[in-house]
Order: sequence, then C-alpha cells, then structure tokens
Amino acid sequence: QVQLVESGGGLVQAGGSLRLSCAASGSIFSINDVGWYRHAPGKQRELVAAISSGGRTNYADSVKGRFTISRDNAKNTVYLQMNSLKPEDTAVYYCNIPLMVAGGSWGQGTQVTVSS
Repeated sequence: QVQLVESGGGLVQAGGSLRLSCAASGSIFSINDVGWYRHAPGKQRELVAAISSGGRTNYADSVKGRFTISRDNAKNTVYLQMNSLKPEDTAVYYCNIPLMVAGGSWGQGTQVTVSS
C-alpha cells in the first residue's frame, strides 16, 4: 500500500516562507498527478496546487504567484514552496494522488500556522 508522508510545516509570521515535502513509499509520482490540499478549521478541504505526471502545474487563485509545486521523481518527493504567507493560509496541508483521494485515503498532513 502506498504511503504519503508530509513534512515541513510549522509556525511562521505573515510574509514568511515554508517548504513542504511529500515523500512517497514507492515510485508513484512519476506516473501520477499529485496535488497539495489544505484543510482549515470550519472549512472544506481544498486543492491548492497540482502537478501532472508531465510537469504541468496549476494553482488555486488564492495562492497563485505565492506557492510553487515541484517534483523530484528520483527522490519520490513532491514539494510545495510557500512564500508571502498569510494568516488565511493556516491549515493542515496534505499531498495526495487521484486514486487515493477517490478512496478517501489521506496521510497525517502537516500543520501550517501563519501568525499576523
């Protein structure tokens, strides 16, 4: 069974940066689209960034220009570089692939807290 482990979250002041990492237990990222999602208290989980198996990226309007998703297939890792962070970016961040999203399977996520 594939496991995805997110890391890199923390507490940062508004305007700061964090880089999240998502490590997979197997070589799945080279053949799968990968998304970074976030779930804030009282809100629905939302997709904030995605990268296709071919390297094409797309972003939610709320993070466009501030977040960058990238992948290193050799390391089975996907990253989310987050710059100019805002308090409204506070959430638990998850990475996932479409098959696992459809099956309702999620990792433990990593908490990002942005103070004002």
